[in-house]
Amino acid sequence: MYVPAFPDMTRALGASSSGIQLSMTAFLLGLVIGQLLIGPLSDGHGRRRLLLGGSTLFTVFSLACAAAPNIEVLTTARLLEGTAGAAGMVISRAVLTDLYRGTDLTRHFSVLSMILGVAPVAAPVIGGLIATGASWRAVFLVLAGFGLMLVLAVWRWVPESLPAERRQRGGLPAAFRAMGRLTRQRAFMGYVLVLSCASAALFAYIAGSPFVFQDIYGASATGYSLIFAVNALGMLVASGLVGALSRHLPLTTLLSVGVGLAVVGTLAQVAIDLTTGGSLITTWGCLFLAMFGTGLTITTTYTLGQTVAARAAGGASAMLGGGQFLLGGLVSPLVGAFGESSPTPMAVIMCIGFVCSAAMLVLLVRPWQRQGADRTTK
Repeated sequence: MYVPAFPDMTRALGASSSGIQLSMTAFLLGLVIGQLLIGPLSDGHGRRRLLLGGSTLFTVFSLACAAAPNIEVLTTARLLEGTAGAAGMVISRAVLTDLYRGTDLTRHFSVLSMILGVAPVAAPVIGGLIATGASWRAVFLVLAGFGLMLVLAVWRWVPESLPAERRQRGGLPAAFRAMGRLTRQRAFMGYVLVLSCASAALFAYIAGSPFVFQDIYGASATGYSLIFAVNALGMLVASGLVGALSRHLPLTTLLSVGVGLAVVGTLAQVAIDLTTGGSLITTWGCLFLAMFGTGLTITTTYTLGQTVAARAAGGASAMLGGGQFLLGGLVSPLVGAFGESSPTPMAVIMCIGFVCSAAMLVLLVRPWQRQGADRTTK
């Protein structure tokens, strides 16, 4: 949500653009740490209490971000904010796996993935509107308000989905051993790596696009928000289609289509940038295709990954989400580091991410074997 304010934040905090992008990396690192800890803990201690605690701390650390006097404090607060906010991401997936099976699970994951997948892309739309009329600090005050609403919503509407008799014994060591066993499942690790590589491309887009569209192509904050809104709509439609199409097509087929579209979109953008220099319209069109493919990819990988590892839902959720945001955090600063005077670095980094995702799909997932797909249609 604070991405549209990046240029203003560099001036207000006296920081470099890569320094501001590092605060996003800190947040993503927090999401990785939080998911890898909270997911396994929830397999042994239940979901509800951890979800309430994480939502409360997310609210507190969002307020700390709003009050940050310099980039160092902001980066630290973002790390803690991400660690706390990870509870909502990792536990929500585990709760659905606790409660649903077959096509019901696919349908609910489709809705959840629409939120988890579109939120990082749609948030700049909201942030752009806020940044147009207020300071960047107002963005974090809004986030704190969201956090408070989450606390109240969980307290009122989210029951405990993992009864005591189904919880893992042996505490955190046993939970980590279960995660270790998951690393030896080829198909599951394939889904983790497909999602992680695609997410690296997604976060390169999120981190680099404000500079590409505003600084290079001259779009206003409102225009940038419009671009993000259209691309977010593409992801939303793609995620929603998974729930409907899964009744007729294997999820592994939909995953292959999603990764393929993302590769084609970014390859086209790289080719156009290198031959003609690109334009706002061509870049927007290529990115829309890539984001549509990303919507299909995120929804299907989460559903398939959780399905093949349903006995350790919290740990599986942690590994899927942790890998997703680990690579995203590592890639985010690269766009700024390789230069902001051309759209090509962002396009190349995105293309590499999606090509790696396609390689993991072929080498590890092997979609023709339909690992997990059969169980999502029963």
